[in-house]
Amino acid sequence: MNLDWGSFLTWHNLASVIDILVVWFLFYELILLIRGTKAVQLFRGIVIILVVKFLSAWLGLSTLSWLMDQIITWGVIAMIIIFQPEIRRGLEHLGRGSLFVRSRQVNEAETKLIDALDKAIQYMSKRRIGALITIQMDTGLEDYIETGIDLDAEVSGELLINIFIPNTPLHDGAVIIRDHKIAVAAAYLPLSESNLIPKELGTRHRAAVGISEVTDALTVVISEETGEVSVTQNNELLRNMTQNDYLKFFRNELIQEHEPENRNIFTWLVDSFDHLFRGGGAKK
Repeated sequence: MNLDWGSFLTWHNLASVIDILVVWFLFYELILLIRGTKAVQLFRGIVIILVVKFLSAWLGLSTLSWLMDQIITWGVIAMIIIFQPEIRRGLEHLGRGSLFVRSRQVNEAETKLIDALDKAIQYMSKRRIGALITIQMDTGLEDYIETGIDLDAEVSGELLINIFIPNTPLHDGAVIIRDHKIAVAAAYLPLSESNLIPKELGTRHRAAVGISEVTDALTVVISEETGEVSVTQNNELLRNMTQNDYLKFFRNELIQEHEPENRNIFTWLVDSFDHLFRGGGAKK
């Protein structure tokens, strides 16, 4: 039995596939935007309401179904108010085009970031200047960024050193680096209550372990008592790291080896159609 592929390759079927892919991609980006924020719990609440609505309608519970209808109807306005920070972030991403065009390989920026960290760490470690530096990875840190003082500055060793000089306005708290920039200084991180943390370690180390328990952030701690350099990530505390140790760790975690450009589903579709209509892209 021969399949008539021509009957499947219609605009209606193609539009349906594109429609599903677009919805899937937007939903995926929504998850990325709210991940690591309090909006995750609110999103779960919305899912529960929708499930209750479906079950009440299916079981014939008219009063409960009507109540869920009212919550959903008025909930749209409430969502705009509650999710205002996430909506703002989403529109900012859209304005920068980041929802549709991924940034090119940023190994150069990541190498610059590592060099700046190395310079600051070496200076502060030798002089026993306490420091707490958190680098956002995949999980968002918006809840903690909101507790700090906005800087939005390029990362440099000199700036990091100046921030943590004792008795300066920004030295107490954490620096949070996002997208290769210093987003905020003097931010508050959650303190770990783990009994496995050695007693001689202070608040900075507990904060570093605490943020590693709830996110995948990479955090650097410099002890002001000993100058010891520690790194935390994924609920793991790495102590007494030498310069070679932490540089190797940074390169493994921050520099990704992949294609020069990460293509999303839209770029892939455009390139595929262009290849198709050019007859396979053969050069004459």
